[in-house]
Amino acid sequence: MSEALIHDPDGGLPRLLEIMRRLRDPETGCPWDIEQDFRSIAPYTIEEAYEVADAIEREAWSELEGELGDLLLQTVYHTRIGEEAGLFSFDSVANAISDKMVARHPHVFGDENRDKSAAQQTADWEVQKAAERARKGEGRTLDGVALGLPGMTRAVKLQKRLARVGFDWGRTEDVLDKIVEESRELVEARDSLSADAMEDEFGDLLFVLANLARHLGIDPEVAVRRTNAKVERRFAAIEDRLAAMGKRPETSDLAEMDALWEAVKAAEKATEEIGY
Repeated sequence: MSEALIHDPDGGLPRLLEIMRRLRDPETGCPWDIEQDFRSIAPYTIEEAYEVADAIEREAWSELEGELGDLLLQTVYHTRIGEEAGLFSFDSVANAISDKMVARHPHVFGDENRDKSAAQQTADWEVQKAAERARKGEGRTLDGVALGLPGMTRAVKLQKRLARVGFDWGRTEDVLDKIVEESRELVEARDSLSADAMEDEFGDLLFVLANLARHLGIDPEVAVRRTNAKVERRFAAIEDRLAAMGKRPETSDLAEMDALWEAVKAAEKATEEIGY
């Protein structure tokens, strides 16, 4: 039955769970898969989550199915390791998140009134999460914000927690003033500070920039990924234009490439204004 399930193209989740069980079998499994543990797999889990986000950002819907499968495999991997250690199983993990979703949506699965705004539902969600943290013994304002999050994402989450207890700037202009202050301090001190101190000051500046993003309703990670994609797209266009001139970036100079950048930028803007 096991062999038939593994080769069943319509086997669904049971098939994937059985494949992982076989891969981790200490006698007949894959040596690489057998050696893995939670820590060694965690970086792949993060990477696969970004691959999903990347496919969505590029609207690469034909790729999204495969990327979601890769991410699902990570969950199956971790749960199999947990099952072998007697910690939990795939079913217990699925039941735990199901219980959480039911508990956090009493307006859908309980007797609470469903007639409330998305903003009110978000506020209720935060109240419930705070109660869950309290039950875990996480009594401090900033307890429980995952250390493994990307830096800017974690900064925003920390700031949201602080804002809920009133430790926040009231105006966006105040954040902008702080950015100017931190930038000036960093530039003034660059020749006198140690490498560690410079890193610390730069971190302060990034933290305030994350705060500005929060005040403007911008996800800083999404914003920087968007800019990364823009730089890749525009520099590829620069390389194409240089190639048409019989050149490469190495045989050009900054002034020429900067002029080409502005030309590519203007062409993009014109295309956006036309609407295609």
